[in-house]
Amino acid sequence: MQGIQQWARHVKRDAVTLWFAYRHPKTPWHVKALAAFVVAYALSSIDLIPDFVPVLGYLDDALLLPGLIWLTIRLLPREVLADCRVTADEWMSRGESKLRSLWGAALILVIWVGAGAVLWRWLRQG
Repeated sequence: MQGIQQWARHVKRDAVTLWFAYRHPKTPWHVKALAAFVVAYALSSIDLIPDFVPVLGYLDDALLLPGLIWLTIRLLPREVLADCRVTADEWMSRGESKLRSLWGAALILVIWVGAGAVLWRWLRQG
């Protein structure tokens, strides 16, 4: 159980690290774009797959999000990653207020509305 808790703390720290990496001037634009998406999704109050959906509802929390965080961390230049991890550790140790993303929630809503529109159109044709 302690291993899972430690893993979850690392994932949270890396999500906060990406928050700061997005704003870092030495982060390449393509990594900034991915970091912005990952952070927006991680901080969104709305999941891509709602948690009430059996099994699949927790897959995004358990696999998709950590995988995207891992990928983005791997794409960051080493010096940016080191700077942002220090900043994230300091931010977390101060107990700053929780980060939230309204843009992330809006993005997920747009995806859901788009998927609903595609499904509605497909069902009307059938």
